[in-house]
Amino acid sequence: MATITKRELAIRITDQLGSKGLELTQQEVLEVVQTLIEEITESLAQGDTVVMRNFGAFEVREMKAKIGRNPKDPTKDVPIPARAAVKFKPGKEMKEKVATTLQIIRERSN
Repeated sequence: MATITKRELAIRITDQLGSKGLELTQQEVLEVVQTLIEEITESLAQGDTVVMRNFGAFEVREMKAKIGRNPKDPTKDVPIPARAAVKFKPGKEMKEKVATTLQIIRERSN
């Protein structure tokens, strides 16, 4: 499976927009992508939920404190403090589109 970087994402978006007659440079698209990421991060840091219809929702949830085990010495308990964690819930369209990729994933792993 391929890993798509921010730069590669910006290149793909630039090409798609170019085919639609919108001429933006890769640097301009990269700045938009980076600004989107920063705004989502800032909203989540303030405790807000970010919802993008048909894509999904990002929200901050509390992970309760718990006791873990030290993998090097399983007899010792390790306290894990409570923390905030970002959770992503995919939207309907994303779920439907991703559900069709199981065969692709299986083919790539062989």
